[in-house]
Amino acid sequence: MGDKAPKTAITPDKTYNFKPLEELTLMDDYMFSAVMRDTANLKPLLEYILGIRISEIAYVEPQKSEKEGYRSHGIILDLYVKDADGIIYNVEVQAAGKKNLPKRTRYYQSVIDINVLAPGVDYRKLSRSYVLFICNYDPFNRKRYIYTFENRCIEEPDLSLGDDTRKVIVNTTGTVGNISNELRELIIYLEKGIATGDYTRQLDKAVKLIKVSEMRRHEYMVMMIHDMEIREEGREEGKIFGTIETMQDDGKDEETIRNRLIDKYHLEDSEAVEYILKANGRI
Repeated sequence: MGDKAPKTAITPDKTYNFKPLEELTLMDDYMFSAVMRDTANLKPLLEYILGIRISEIAYVEPQKSEKEGYRSHGIILDLYVKDADGIIYNVEVQAAGKKNLPKRTRYYQSVIDINVLAPGVDYRKLSRSYVLFICNYDPFNRKRYIYTFENRCIEEPDLSLGDDTRKVIVNTTGTVGNISNELRELIIYLEKGIATGDYTRQLDKAVKLIKVSEMRRHEYMVMMIHDMEIREEGREEGKIFGTIETMQDDGKDEETIRNRLIDKYHLEDSEAVEYILKANGRI
């Protein structure tokens, strides 16, 4: 039943704790990305939330990873989408407990712009873009279904900056605002898992098919184990770089720092040297 999984088995040498595939909803990152890979599911979602018409989805990249340098905040974009008109949409699901949503939208916007604009390319080539967060809580406590933000002049509120960027926050617990029946049905499904219309029944069918797919189960397990190991490696790297910075602040020379890294973190000599070079921006 469902797609067949690859023959390669997952036999991790440690215990990993994560939510079973059967318990995922559309508000979980993996399920959302898996369902929305199908543009037939994605296009209506964007149109209902943003209140626009999209001629065609030209490109979808789920789980797009962006990281620049060891000091940067590596992020994974749930969905990076471009339509036939060149407009870019970054769509995220956001669970309660994740902090600093406003600053996260700012950072995600910067990541999109850097990804679009290659060095030397004119700024006029920047595409119109939307950063869209779907939240299962109210980040602003105003009870609105939708919060839409764009850059405007404080002294002249009717004057838009015209930078072609918008941040749109969906609150699945909202009660305030005039929204379409389709969007209302979508919000009910996102919040309660109850399909009440043709589109949400379509989404619900996609969710159920993924839950019985052995291929998707394998993909989900590999992704979760990989993400957990990356986080563990990131924590360990953070400790190593912290040690380097502390010892440099104390005036220690590179040989002393290298020996300390080898002894404390059980690194090879070449690994210790590489960390020191990275910490000083030399590679």
